[in-house]
Amino acid sequence: MKQNLDPEDYYLSQEGYILFTEKYHLKRGYCCKSGCKHCPYGYNKKTDSFDRKNNSEIKTDKKK
Repeated sequence: MKQNLDPEDYYLSQEGYILFTEKYHLKRGYCCKSGCKHCPYGYNKKTDSFDRKNNSEIKTDKKK
């Protein structure tokens, strides 16, 4: 299902990439484990782990 994006959900980088904001990630409700710049869940792609302390409530995308 495709979600409509609000203007505060993303912005374009100088290189033209779409960067999702922390607000968007929280609205989506889970971590995709892609190493997003504004990941509120604290996922570290290099270590494949969550760096933030309060990880007990983190939802991850089980598809990957």
